[in-house]
Amino acid sequence: MSCSELKLGDLEIAVLEDIWHAGQGEARGVHARVGAVRGNSLQTIQSTLERLHRKGLLARERVSHAFVYTPTGSREAVLARLIEESLGRFSSGQEGGLMAAFAGYASQADPSLLDELEALIEHHKRRIGGDPS
Repeated sequence: MSCSELKLGDLEIAVLEDIWHAGQGEARGVHARVGAVRGNSLQTIQSTLERLHRKGLLARERVSHAFVYTPTGSREAVLARLIEESLGRFSSGQEGGLMAAFAGYASQADPSLLDELEALIEHHKRRIGGDPS
């Protein structure tokens, strides 16, 4: 992924989600699954795939007359990068307030998300501490 700021539009997110789900895709297939449903032309889907490639989110390989696109990173890695950039823009170095806001949002959306968040935090603490369990 490139080091520049990552900004994604709704169509770019939909296309990325499709590629992550399928594991790979070419423009015609992505158009059939995403573009046609949304009313986007094949050319718009091709342009979107190209933009995602230039942003470093998709790799591509020419197969016959078409490019086949594959993700360069996981969905979780892209989400982490988007969150990190949002924290940087809004926090002014004060991540505590944003994390409290996130925890508040998670508890309003679904209180069980707090349990999931707690488990993820514990998992990452063990990884940082060197505990493989």
